[in-house]
Amino acid sequence: MSRHREGKVYLVGAGPGDAGLITIRGVEVLRAADCVIYDKLVNPSLLKFARADAEIIHTPKRTKQGSFTQERINKLLIEKASKGLTVARLKGGDPCIFGRGGQEAAILARAGIDFEIVPGVTAAIAAAGYAGIMLTDREYSSQVVFVTGRQAEGKRKSGIDWGWLGRFEGTIVLYMAMENLEFISAELMKNGMAGQMPAAVITNATLPSQRIVRTSLELLGEKCRQQAIEPPAIVIIGAAADSDASLNWFENKPLFGKNIVVTRHEDGNADFAAKIVRRGGNPIEFSTMKIKPVIRKDFFQKKLGKFEQYDWVVFTSVNGVAIFFDYLEGIGRDARIFGRAKVAAIGAETAAKLREFGLRADFVPAVYTSEELGKGLIDFVQTSKGKKARSGMGGDLGQKRILLLRSELASNELAELLKAAGAEVDEVAVYSITAKKGKSEWLKQKIAAGAVDWITFASPFSVRVFFEKVPAEVINSSDVKVASIGPVTSKQLEELGIKVDVEPAEHTIEGLLEAIEEDCRK
Repeated sequence: MSRHREGKVYLVGAGPGDAGLITIRGVEVLRAADCVIYDKLVNPSLLKFARADAEIIHTPKRTKQGSFTQERINKLLIEKASKGLTVARLKGGDPCIFGRGGQEAAILARAGIDFEIVPGVTAAIAAAGYAGIMLTDREYSSQVVFVTGRQAEGKRKSGIDWGWLGRFEGTIVLYMAMENLEFISAELMKNGMAGQMPAAVITNATLPSQRIVRTSLELLGEKCRQQAIEPPAIVIIGAAADSDASLNWFENKPLFGKNIVVTRHEDGNADFAAKIVRRGGNPIEFSTMKIKPVIRKDFFQKKLGKFEQYDWVVFTSVNGVAIFFDYLEGIGRDARIFGRAKVAAIGAETAAKLREFGLRADFVPAVYTSEELGKGLIDFVQTSKGKKARSGMGGDLGQKRILLLRSELASNELAELLKAAGAEVDEVAVYSITAKKGKSEWLKQKIAAGAVDWITFASPFSVRVFFEKVPAEVINSSDVKVASIGPVTSKQLEELGIKVDVEPAEHTIEGLLEAIEEDCRK
């Protein structure tokens, strides 16, 4: 049969839950795909790797609304590939381990459609690893077997050899077994396995909502009912299930299971959320603002033409750096325009963003506020000229020309400090911040229900917008804690009658998370 060479389907293993467990090859395929077809168990955050113009199709099974049959998915794969599209078929775990990857590959082969299998981290391996359970060990288990806990629909005879499994001296891992736990336990014990054999069930593996039930084979079904354990879950039976709790590294993280609200703009929330996930926490995104470039090309082109006249260029935020260099790229320019000009950044994160574009900040204040940036830059310039360093507002910057790249909403404090010290300051707004509209009732309900542990604020603007949507009494009448990135943001919270529980010494997102972790340890 001739092949449709113009189209191709990639059967991609997305890994189990944690988006970071997808392979590099899997991400490459997602970035190149014209169409992404993904299952219910796939972490939706992986879709950020897809092209903006890619067609995204969700194909959940066994759901009341919008449910897809396997036959319908097969037809969809053939239809899209036959149109010459590159299709990423994104499947939870590994596509070939209880994932119908073999069935889909066979359908594609019969249709003459080119395909490729991209292996993924299967749920059994990931669940065991994130629970600190070693599936094999030279002391107690030299073999492991993967078994389905649910037979194919319409299959008359079980393909599982319960007699052999009942005598199996190793680790048994069961997929899709939650509906049949009592039957499975009974069959294993009937065929010789001791009722006291250790067993563990891991649900929502690799996610902040991960839970583990450790029990014996004979009590397996009863314990899971008592603790309301629901799919998706992996069942592990054998000596391996009786692992040392100290090996459960994931649930031992300080932020494990903590529900943390992030209140920045969408891109900032996504970055913040990724950092929370790496610490075992569960981010809840509640965007309060939108960032919009406002560079006036005619005006700014004139400034760029005079860049060599500036002694210093000052960046007051990560957003300003990203938008400025995005503008430079759009007009075919790069960091070489800075010439002899020195660069100042308000904090470590802004300095780190500059390094992404090949620039190292010449000055970063010890305290990341506009006031300290101004005072510190004055002292830094004076010291570099051989004068005695002194703090305060006075001083002579020797008619230094400074370009201040900032937000439209930024205060004049920094510019006034520099002007008072003798500098000639040009202020250019490179972006605006506006409040983001959106519903908040769902968040109020979560807070009232005790389903939120922390709310974080990274700017005074986010504080103002948040409390326009969520009344202060909702926070004050709950057990939720509040984390502020720095003194200016804390002042805004206090003016609204909100108690600040933590404020980091280093006013960065990393510092904020470390302060929350320290509080959780206490």
